[in-house]
Amino acid sequence: MLSIEELVRQGQKDLTILSEVSTMPGGNFDLAPLFKNGQVKKFIGAHIGTSPELLEQYAKGNLEVELYPMGTWIEKLRAGGAGLGGILTPTGVGTLIEEGKQKINLDGKDYLLETALTADFAIIKGYQGDPIGNISYRGVSINCNKVAATAGKYTIAEVNEIVEMDVIEPIRVGTPSVFVNAVVQGNPLDVQHKIYNEQWNSIGILKHK
Repeated sequence: MLSIEELVRQGQKDLTILSEVSTMPGGNFDLAPLFKNGQVKKFIGAHIGTSPELLEQYAKGNLEVELYPMGTWIEKLRAGGAGLGGILTPTGVGTLIEEGKQKINLDGKDYLLETALTADFAIIKGYQGDPIGNISYRGVSINCNKVAATAGKYTIAEVNEIVEMDVIEPIRVGTPSVFVNAVVQGNPLDVQHKIYNEQWNSIGILKHK
């Protein structure tokens, strides 16, 4: 994402990043330069094994990591976007995960109280965006971006295309403009495909379509 490249260029330090995974496999991609440059002090997500740069900083003690199961992570974010204090989940009960967390019993079943996640800034990736911030998505990008848009105090949508007001059909709006503060032009779709295909090819994985 060009927005991430801009963060790298500016040299912002002491960042806390919320992302489901650390980056695509192979390294030197997406969030990886932020880790490599020591710009991140804490990562909150569900998986870190795909980023050699993050793992190196973590091994050196330069980076704090907070991990949650993917389902728990996205629900904590969803709760933050909805203005809730947290969620109840049975995931982790009876394991090391429950240490230091409040346990609540409902109808004879134990749950852990997981507090909500929010962010000062949310940077989401969309397909199309109109001038007031309605965003449409392609494929699986709707999964986390739609939720992340609601959890940011200031949400920036980087899109492949900025279109006129009447181009995105209402039924295609994945994130309505009320959640978006800024729309910025990212790589066009064909350029994005080229970048992703080069990354996949570098590690011997099928092309992205």
